[in-house]
Amino acid sequence: MCESNVYLRQGDVEELFLESVDKVIAKDDQLEMENIFGVKKMIKGVIKEMSLVDHKIIVERNE
Repeated sequence: MCESNVYLRQGDVEELFLESVDKVIAKDDQLEMENIFGVKKMIKGVIKEMSLVDHKIIVERNE
């Protein structure tokens, strides 16, 4: 499997935002994500880190 979990970073804390994500689309200042179950979520933020070996994407909100 090649999907990753997306975590929202706030300071030193990382909170699970959406699991099993297989699609991330950048739209202006937002990220649209869709997981393998068809669940879609959008967030105003930027990708700060991606570790595909660990199946982890870290996002921080735009203020």
